Amino acid sequence: MHLPVVDFTSPTAPQEFCKSLHDTGFGVLKNHPLNQDLVESIYAEWLAFFKTEAKHQYAHDPVKHDGYFSPSVSETAKNNTKKDLKEFFHIYPWGRYPAEVGNNAKAYYAQGAKLAATLLGWVEDNSPPEVKARYSMPLPQMIEGSDHTLLRVLHYPPLRGDEEPGAVRAAAHGDINLLTILPAATEPGLQVLGKDNAWFDVPCDFGLLIVNIGDMLQEASGHYYPSTVHRVLNPTGEGAKKSRISLPLFLHPRREVVLSERYTVESYFNERMEELRGKKY
Repeated sequence: MHLPVVDFTSPTAPQEFCKSLHDTGFGVLKNHPLNQDLVESIYAEWLAFFKTEAKHQYAHDPVKHDGYFSPSVSETAKNNTKKDLKEFFHIYPWGRYPAEVGNNAKAYYAQGAKLAATLLGWVEDNSPPEVKARYSMPLPQMIEGSDHTLLRVLHYPPLRGDEEPGAVRAAAHGDINLLTILPAATEPGLQVLGKDNAWFDVPCDFGLLIVNIGDMLQEASGHYYPSTVHRVLNPTGEGAKKSRISLPLFLHPRREVVLSERYTVESYFNERMEELRGKKY
């Protein structure tokens, strides 16, 4: 598998980007409009926040799913039995936000959602006619006014050496949402599963933006755009002593949006939550 790096400013960027999404489920952009100084400041201030006890004041709400998720309640990937080695904070426009950090993450949320609408427009414009005909509405409109789009600030702590055997930073999984945008993290480790069932490193140079298709867009496009399995490997050597900060923005449509003849967003989401946790949200 080859993941080309596409220049956002190139006249052919939409076509190149969408070809990569169709072929691999992933696209990688350079020279994109997201402010890199903003990203860097978020990485720094949130790493400092995760090192404090203040994070426990924002323990996650089991119904609304905002706030801080400790390693003890971290995610377990579908078809996996071990929790990922990570902690994270869920940021929604309506949710709680730590007083201990600045508003940079809120600014990034707005920037990221605006860029995502542009990228969804590219996806729509470059879908074959028979695929475009499947969409119940223009793709950018699916996320307009959605209060479910989620910014997750992720911290993968340094490895201590006493981790549960087989536990990894992020087990192999797909994303449930429509589209995910992710600035290159502070450390490498992200891999994507190719059609040949071999794992490939995703380019991780600082300043790059990684975009991947979620299950909902796979469903809406009749699998023309694949939701590809990916994972985050445990580092070795000196890398094991370093934290890794990551900042995925998960674009979610409004719950009433029709994805396909089989699903609305709400019915699709509830089915997945039942699979993962045995109950609806």
